[in-house]
Amino acid sequence: MAFSLRQLQYFVAVAENGSVSSAAHILSISQSTVTEALRELELDLGFKLLDRHARGADLTLKGHHFLRHARKILADVADARRALSAGDAAALSGRLSVGVTPLVAGYVFSDLLARFRRAFPDVVVEAVEDAGDYLEHLLVGGELDVAVMVLPPGRRSSALQTELVEVSPYRVWLPLGHPAAAEERVSMRDLAGEAHVLLTIDEIAEASEIVWRRLGLRPPVCFRTRSVEAVRSLVATGAGVAVLPDLTYRPWSLEGDKIEARALAEELPAIEVATAWRRGSPLGPAATGFVSVAATRHGKSR
Repeated sequence: MAFSLRQLQYFVAVAENGSVSSAAHILSISQSTVTEALRELELDLGFKLLDRHARGADLTLKGHHFLRHARKILADVADARRALSAGDAAALSGRLSVGVTPLVAGYVFSDLLARFRRAFPDVVVEAVEDAGDYLEHLLVGGELDVAVMVLPPGRRSSALQTELVEVSPYRVWLPLGHPAAAEERVSMRDLAGEAHVLLTIDEIAEASEIVWRRLGLRPPVCFRTRSVEAVRSLVATGAGVAVLPDLTYRPWSLEGDKIEARALAEELPAIEVATAWRRGSPLGPAATGFVSVAATRHGKSR
């Protein structure tokens, strides 16, 4: 295949921002340049990556699968550049203890870990998943070197130093063909009579409930779960709707059913994923390397 890194960058930008115009604005280039690069990429691959429509562009099934490979290629190139510019950093060895919250474990950590291992192959990483409060306890007690966690909305611990990794806005998930999918933005008031599926990890469910209380709504809840895949399958089959951060969005369930996602009309603070370590405690070389790798992760949400 003869595709270029430039084409991959443009494709990822369109996939992450939902339209050619938004991607072109972020990349500071013309829409025609992005469109032509995508056309050449699809011709080279031999299949469509995107379905264009009036609201922007959606990934096809093959486009969804190719996006994962495109991101890995771009990350590998970034890691190679970092390793070459870091001199002897790649020779770093030792152990690194990392904590992650549940949402991070499923949607952020594998990418960070793979990139860290490529940059520092001789460092042994030990990871544990738990709630943010307990990870803070482990960090303060010196049992963890660093954590990657969803920060509680509106609350910051004075015991931790944090560095932002990713910001992900919330969107409404809808089954294919849902009437609300015709709108660019969906109000929670319009979904007040719909059954809702709540994700009960990293305070995701609480975000929806805050909006309900603010609007004086009590929508029916059909299911509470700690599994994003369960939410995806239930929404895709029409059992209910859900409000989730965009980093968890994938357009298909495990069964192959399509899911639509739309922006919320109401304001809801985006979730923030950050690296965290004990305030006042200097980071060791391995932890410093991990925080550096995490800081270069680009946001993967629209």
